[in-house]
Amino acid sequence: MKAVIVNGSPRKNWNTDKALKSVAEGLRSQGFETEEVRLYDIEYKGCIECLACKLKNSKTNGLCAYKDALTPILEKCREADVVIVGAPVFYNEAPGQVRSFIERWLFPIGTYMWKDGKQIVVRDKEVPTGLIYTMNCPEDVMEKWNYPMLLSDTAKTMKQIMGYNELLYICNTYQFRDYSKYDFNLFDEEDKRRYRDEHFETDLKNAYEMGVSLAKRAGQSIEKRCRIRSVSSNMINRSSGVGIIRGQHTVNSYSSFDFEGKE
Repeated sequence: MKAVIVNGSPRKNWNTDKALKSVAEGLRSQGFETEEVRLYDIEYKGCIECLACKLKNSKTNGLCAYKDALTPILEKCREADVVIVGAPVFYNEAPGQVRSFIERWLFPIGTYMWKDGKQIVVRDKEVPTGLIYTMNCPEDVMEKWNYPMLLSDTAKTMKQIMGYNELLYICNTYQFRDYSKYDFNLFDEEDKRRYRDEHFETDLKNAYEMGVSLAKRAGQSIEKRCRIRSVSSNMINRSSGVGIIRGQHTVNSYSSFDFEGKE
């Protein structure tokens, strides 16, 4: 089994990077192979709204039709059993590179087709996803500025399109390597250092546990899929979703199927 870890931070070996390394360790502890991709290392566009993925009889099969340096990463995500995205928070949101990736990844998988109140999606399995935000502001400020409401929308979309999501906030991060070089009076450096020393290891442990949890969820998904495949195709359509045609392939939607039988 394989996980793709999408690093949406411009900084190497810093807060987001370290959190994603911990996620990878958790996944590998459960037998997963992991691959990290760094969005800031490539040049690409966001969605150009060509709408090729929404055409009747589209042959895109859940993959963005626009070809650039992001395409190989999108192909890796399509084949992955788990996908995790990590990003710092810039002005109340993830960086533009992350937003552009999310558009290109999820929009072709989600459709404008619904059945029985559920969105039909172009994938043949649930893909557990994780989303990690790192941010300079303390937790109480995050709540005051409504970050949970603003940032959780992407996590909800990932859950709706891919079937499952876990969300982790890492607050009050140590921002500068050397605070003496920068103008600031909003934070106290000693408070920042003390908080990092007392809490960051716990944050990394939480990221590790996310990796373990997503790996276990993926294992459940694979077991469930194997059981479904042993049933006739007409039974699959009744119990798990609606078969839709994309090019040469028949894809079954499991977007709203819960392992306990609840939505």
